[in-house]
Amino acid sequence: MKSTNFPFSHIIILGLLHFGSHTSVAKQPHIILIIADDLGWDDVSFHGSDQIPTPNIDDLAYNGVILHNYYVQPICTPTRAALMTGRHPIHLGLQHDTITADHPYGLPLNETTMAQYLKKLGYSTHIVGKWHLGYYAWEFTPLFRGFDTHYGYYNGEEDYYIHTAQTNKYIGLDFRNNRELERSVFGEYSTELFTEKAVNIIKNHNQKQPLFLYLPYQAVHSANRKVPLQAPYKYTCRFPYILDEKRRTFAGMVSALDDGIGQVIAALRESGLYNNSVIVFSTDNGGPAAGFDMNHASNWPLRGIKHTLWEGGVRGDGFINSPMLEKPGRISEEMIHVCDWLPTLYHLAGGNMTDLPVNLDGLNVWQTLSQGKPSPRNEILHNIDPIAGSAALRMGEFKIIMGEDEGGKWDEWYQPEGYNGAPKPIPHDPRAAVVHCGKKPANASTNCQPKQKPCLYNVILDPCEYHNIAEQYPDVLQIMQDRLEEYNKTVVYPINKEGDPKADPKLHGYAWIPWINLTSSVSLRLP
Repeated sequence: MKSTNFPFSHIIILGLLHFGSHTSVAKQPHIILIIADDLGWDDVSFHGSDQIPTPNIDDLAYNGVILHNYYVQPICTPTRAALMTGRHPIHLGLQHDTITADHPYGLPLNETTMAQYLKKLGYSTHIVGKWHLGYYAWEFTPLFRGFDTHYGYYNGEEDYYIHTAQTNKYIGLDFRNNRELERSVFGEYSTELFTEKAVNIIKNHNQKQPLFLYLPYQAVHSANRKVPLQAPYKYTCRFPYILDEKRRTFAGMVSALDDGIGQVIAALRESGLYNNSVIVFSTDNGGPAAGFDMNHASNWPLRGIKHTLWEGGVRGDGFINSPMLEKPGRISEEMIHVCDWLPTLYHLAGGNMTDLPVNLDGLNVWQTLSQGKPSPRNEILHNIDPIAGSAALRMGEFKIIMGEDEGGKWDEWYQPEGYNGAPKPIPHDPRAAVVHCGKKPANASTNCQPKQKPCLYNVILDPCEYHNIAEQYPDVLQIMQDRLEEYNKTVVYPINKEGDPKADPKLHGYAWIPWINLTSSVSLRLP
């Protein structure tokens, strides 16, 4: 699979120890991987947002390499599975929807995670934040998948303050300090909790050992249904010019995230780790705009939202920052996929690439990132979902899209709410990686009916997917349909399962806990 140039949205910080100030330090890079959850294309100012400033994120982006053709999966669990394994979700059976709190399945146990690979190379491994790769049995949880510690939660969404997760009619606590439920954090804002924990891990790290810190923030995913958008006033008050209350609260959530990232970077500097650091930033999928999933992210001017295969659903915020980069301070137009991080980071950690499985879908893109060399991939499979009947593939400058997600109800272009004539306070930084769409034709919403027949776009010339050119390029369309069919032959059918009433928190002290024992000894000790 690796030879097919298969591509595959999270912040990754890869910190190398500062060799000048310590006599005994690890020689391998410290790796810190941070995920921004549901962050849209237009929710960071390094993409030209004139509504929400993200100065800490921007500083890293402008002094690194902004990834302008970086792709993730259209929704959460599939992206995280690809990130952790270097394999595309179609080869894991995780390409359809997400794992909810009562679902008895997870990332297959025969898959090796990034943490397990790095642990074999001598790393200290930590996860702070969201897991969302299954927890119905202990074997699926982080401490059994290569992590030494876990501070955070297992499921996809929850309240930012009281840390309860709700699925259908069930609701219960979902916050852990390793395997133990953490009730003492009631009332504390999760973004700040995760930042504080990450900073403490960095400050207390034994610098003789390389560090892998996986920091998947809850922000800026929506919370439970009653109060879906949550941020302290000290953040939301920064945005009086955003007149829409929901968008203003969302902006506060982004601002809290940006502050947290700034504190993590400050800790790296203070500990002496930053001088040899690599920082990669990514979302896990496109933003849920215009009220989708009770959220108010923005992918403007891209088309579509989270859980769609339009560019707004799969083109991710991403960058890399590091003194190791030979050519920083630029925008890369090369294609990168989220499953590429595993082999790339494994390579930087000193791993022997021949030790990685031959069925890996990710590619080592370090020379592309560091030196600006062409990407080793020229295509990105966005998804093949046999349940939804949707698929999309990019090859070079062309993209084919077939079928519908969300019934085709979220296939438009959604401007961020909140101005209502108010002045725009943030001028574009000339270094920003801004998408330019051109003039929108009157038939942009109707010239493609992907459920009826495939559509074709040139996403280099037409990044906002205004012009369906399937009829003008029938040969290209056929080549891409044939390529999709080749991929379809390798698809593992989705392993999704129906919810299990035995997961009900009422049966477990009003908390979400693993409710199925796969072995008699699993509750006694860690592997």
